[in-house]
Amino acid sequence: QVQLVESGGGLVQAGGSLRLSCAASGSIFSIEAVGWYRQAPGKQRELVATISSGGRLNYADSVKGRFTIFRDSAKNTVYLQMNSLKPEDAAVYYCHTERSGHWGQGTQVTVSS
Repeated sequence: QVQLVESGGGLVQAGGSLRLSCAASGSIFSIEAVGWYRQAPGKQRELVATISSGGRLNYADSVKGRFTIFRDSAKNTVYLQMNSLKPEDAAVYYCHTERSGHWGQGTQVTVSS
């Protein structure tokens, strides 16, 4: 059973940065695409960014140029570097393995204006 554990969320002022981490219990990231998703109160969960097993990247238009997804295979960890944060980025952020469908528990990001 794959376990995903997110961390790195917190409270930050608008314009600030956070780095989220998603650690897997095994070497799954080398064989599966991983996505970061977010869900704000009253809204549907939305895709933020993905990284394929081959390293191909994809971003939602709303975060292009501000967020970067990357992977450290040796640590079985996928990161989401978030810069120039806006109040509308506030949400619970989840990582997800795109093929096997595992979700982490989420990490809260709060952005003050």
